Amino acid sequence: MADIKPFQGLCPADAYVSRVAALPYDVYSREEAYVQAAKDRLSFLNIDRPETQFAPDADMYAPEVYEKAGSMLQEQIRNGVFVQEGQEVYYLYELTMDGRAQTGLVACASIDDYIGNVIKKHENTRAEKEADRIRHVDVCSAQTGPIFLAYRKNKIIQAVTETKKEEAPVFDFVSEDGIRHRGWKIEDTQSIAQIRAAFAGISEVYIADGHHRAASAVRVGLKRREQHPGYSGSEEFNYFLSILFPDEELMIMDYNRVVKDLNGLSEQEFLNKISEKCTVRSLAADDSAKETKPEEKGELMMYLGDTWYYLTIREEYRSADPVEGLDVSILQKEVLGPILGIGDPRVDERIDFVGGIRGYGELERRVHSDCAVAFAMYPTAISELFAVADAGLLMPPKSTWFEPKLRSGLFIHEIEK
Repeated sequence: MADIKPFQGLCPADAYVSRVAALPYDVYSREEAYVQAAKDRLSFLNIDRPETQFAPDADMYAPEVYEKAGSMLQEQIRNGVFVQEGQEVYYLYELTMDGRAQTGLVACASIDDYIGNVIKKHENTRAEKEADRIRHVDVCSAQTGPIFLAYRKNKIIQAVTETKKEEAPVFDFVSEDGIRHRGWKIEDTQSIAQIRAAFAGISEVYIADGHHRAASAVRVGLKRREQHPGYSGSEEFNYFLSILFPDEELMIMDYNRVVKDLNGLSEQEFLNKISEKCTVRSLAADDSAKETKPEEKGELMMYLGDTWYYLTIREEYRSADPVEGLDVSILQKEVLGPILGIGDPRVDERIDFVGGIRGYGELERRVHSDCAVAFAMYPTAISELFAVADAGLLMPPKSTWFEPKLRSGLFIHEIEK
């Protein structure tokens, strides 16, 4: 059963909330991080990506870089940019994009639940990516980027959420990308007890996004346990910062593929081969081609030359297996691998991945600049993610793209006082 507890959050003071809130550290390249961090010294990106405080050619993984993150956080606490909550509370965090809202519970999840697979994973992690966040959390002695968790909708949690949202929010702002952010504090003992008891009756929680942040937080927690051999289990380092969303509110966008060449084939030869795996319908004469999108699982779009094509995967290539039946798996197994020669999409430099938030225009731009073909996928469903995780399996890389992105800096969990 899930141990999801309230915590004494470290949050921006009211006057600084919108300035502090920043997109996650890993959505930026190093060059982009420098530009973005320079826009506002209070942007949390300065702390999340502390190499931005050094020369562009400095070693971004040097000890002094992480020490800078810790010192900046402490300085901002002293200067009143961040304020410590006086008691353990939950928070609600609502994000609204294009008129569609989703509301998550900000809380702390147990590292023992992660280890015991109550918190289920669907991706492998890479040691080098973990190492960066391990050092960041360890030096700051705080978790600064929430893990994006999902759970199957629960009536009790929903009722508490709806009641709380009838009150005025503690923050309400619109970020520069047009996303509205609102937050509420749940501090009454009855609501806290109801939420914690409700999660205690939930047997599976899923990592939607943030596998590396979760793994890093757990590793730091285990390290602190070794440093505190008499630990009780209630210490803050036994928990990690999370925002938990009910499954029905989540939106997964398409995660699309572009390939740099046709593996020696002409466009017509490639079309002939892909027609063996999919039915192919040209949209060249369709005036609404750019508004056309895959309508259901098993369908996708392809941009080749100057033409969009509507593809439907033939029945004989579909599967009921949780992983093999994913559209991204079928595309890899039947097209990208055997036809285009993409053996391992995680390392092959001939393939790139484009988040659905960038739209089909970005796919066209890539084909007209540095690629030969683009594939626009039907989004992976949250139920498919749950099925893969429940089976103890792993999803192919770049299977899901979640929007909107959770902001960092709005909620911080200190793991030792």
